[in-house]
Amino acid sequence: MERVLTSHPHGKKGMNVDKQRYELMKVAITVSLKGKQLTHTELLKLVRKRLNGKLKGSLPWYFEVVKLDLEARKIIKRIHNTKPQLYKLTK
Repeated sequence: MERVLTSHPHGKKGMNVDKQRYELMKVAITVSLKGKQLTHTELLKLVRKRLNGKLKGSLPWYFEVVKLDLEARKIIKRIHNTKPQLYKLTK
């Protein structure tokens, strides 16, 4: 089974996750953010809807790990000074 070592935007230790689950979550997050700015809650809700029954394991856990990795890799960005904070694609 192939694995991905994730990164953390604050330099904390990343997690070793299954590559298939990582890719599934990455696509769900990036597609959900395409052309939008969403709160954490809105983003998680859309990802849940997209991945309903397609991901084994804790969806919120994978969501958080992959979201932080995408932030660290500068694929998505957390917009500071917004309440609640918003997320958007960087590219």
